[in-house]
Amino acid sequence: MSRLKAAIVGATGMAGQQFVLALTEHPNFEVVQMVTSRNADNYEKALIEANGSSRWTQSLPIPEDMKGIPVVSSKDFSPEKLDVIFTAVESDLAKELEPWFAQTTPTFSTASAFRYFEDTPLLITGVNDDHAQLVQIQRMQRGWKGFVLPVPNCTVTGLAITLKPLQQHFGINNVLMVSMQAVSGAGRSPGVRTLDILDNIIPYIPNEEGKVRIELLKILGEFNKTSIEQAKINVNCLCTRVNVLDGHTEAVFVGLDKKADIAEVRAAIQGYNPYKNRKLHSAPNNMIHVYEDPYRPQPRLDREIGDGMTTSLGRLEEDPVLGGVKYVLVSHNTKMGAGKGAVLLAESMLEQGIL
Repeated sequence: MSRLKAAIVGATGMAGQQFVLALTEHPNFEVVQMVTSRNADNYEKALIEANGSSRWTQSLPIPEDMKGIPVVSSKDFSPEKLDVIFTAVESDLAKELEPWFAQTTPTFSTASAFRYFEDTPLLITGVNDDHAQLVQIQRMQRGWKGFVLPVPNCTVTGLAITLKPLQQHFGINNVLMVSMQAVSGAGRSPGVRTLDILDNIIPYIPNEEGKVRIELLKILGEFNKTSIEQAKINVNCLCTRVNVLDGHTEAVFVGLDKKADIAEVRAAIQGYNPYKNRKLHSAPNNMIHVYEDPYRPQPRLDREIGDGMTTSLGRLEEDPVLGGVKYVLVSHNTKMGAGKGAVLLAESMLEQGIL
């Protein structure tokens, strides 16, 4: 089977670089073009700033198969020549570019521009795959040959993943969450100023808590063949920024409809592995890793489990206040929560015959 021809839009930014790493030597997708704010001979040269420094920020080097990929600006880009497009641009630009791309080509996005439209599913592979059929309604209503599929906010990703088995087995009525979010989630522009975050915790992230509440209820909602009915769960959260490079940590309190002891809850979470028997290149062996060690998970130690695609969970205990359980999770915000999660979603759409 020949690989689908792919482009990465916003390829020099932090999220774009995660796409580059996720798509190197990929069995399903061949990156044939990069799109940035300026033209360049190739991707390696596009990363070089005027002062000679490189914009590449990843701990791994630029993959060899990506260095020579040709680069164009968006005004010289021809989306109809591609089979699939991966976008990593700011939301305002995504509102302009992504509908253009989707007229001809399936588009997978890390931006929030399309997350809240009724005809757009908010998919996490393995959590709400049945929502994918809403894509056909999006295509029909908008007259597109392609589509736009955004991944959720990186903060809600690990939360939705860990809540799904609890919802399936016991039902959920209330969720409270406090996040301790990595600075990479803010990107480089506008980003977080060094003197603000060093030796400090920033107790507010603009618009973040609203995104978590809205997106979680959509992800855990029910698809009724024409639209998504929001989950009937009371959700509140408090989102903070901490002095950690990668990996969002969240303290979660869950009220359950059906009373369950910790052994039952642990068994439900550990038995939840929707990637089993699916041939998805970017999927980890386990979606959730449960620790019994009370000092885990920790972002520095656990964010790279499953190459950043496994959500780690620990401190699983009864919560008598909400009538359920409490736990701590760590989720890699720029891998599962962004570029690589979007690539995994594209693999799932290909497997389902939608892409």
